[in-house]
Amino acid sequence: MKFKYIYFSFLFALILSSCTFFRPRPPKLFKRALKNQPYDVIIVPGCPYDGNDWTIAMKGRVVWADYLIKQGVAKNVIFSGGAIYTPYVEAKVMALYAEELGTPKEKIFIEDKAEHSTENIYYSYQIAKKMGFTKIAIASDPFQSNLLMRFSRIRFKLPIAHIPYVMDTLSKIDDVHPKIDASSCKVENFKPITETQTKRQRRRGTFGKNIKYEKE
Repeated sequence: MKFKYIYFSFLFALILSSCTFFRPRPPKLFKRALKNQPYDVIIVPGCPYDGNDWTIAMKGRVVWADYLIKQGVAKNVIFSGGAIYTPYVEAKVMALYAEELGTPKEKIFIEDKAEHSTENIYYSYQIAKKMGFTKIAIASDPFQSNLLMRFSRIRFKLPIAHIPYVMDTLSKIDDVHPKIDASSCKVENFKPITETQTKRQRRRGTFGKNIKYEKE
């Protein structure tokens, strides 16, 4: 499916959620990123995988991450996400797709503990710090990036930039159809988060309230 269709899906989701328009807009954030490149690492939050094919959301994030690496905007990427709604570890699946697209394996790192978007950022940030990375950015879709912007600004000592994908750019590189064997990403005796956490716990997790924060 062409990425131009994501645009309409994205607008529809935006209207339904009654969110405000993005400030600043993705093209402006991308131009800002180009001025400050290269980033040591980009953090890419995960998406559920059903064992058959990647979703539009996962495709957009992985293709964008691969583009940023190949363009030299970022040196490395951390894919983040555990097995949350399906038995497949999201970060590992995304890493396999990225490798098939041509992202060098040595530039790919995995964070497989996060269950919520805020945890994607926090746990990946901890990995980045331990590896000595100081220039960090989040690379995701514009909708998620907007939701995480405040959290990324108030919770961390090191600044975290945002590089949401730009639709015009992404639509030019969407004709990719990689195939992977995700059997190594599957968790045995899996239970979805809807069975392991209550609604209240999941709601708290969405806002990063299940994280045990470390002092920096």
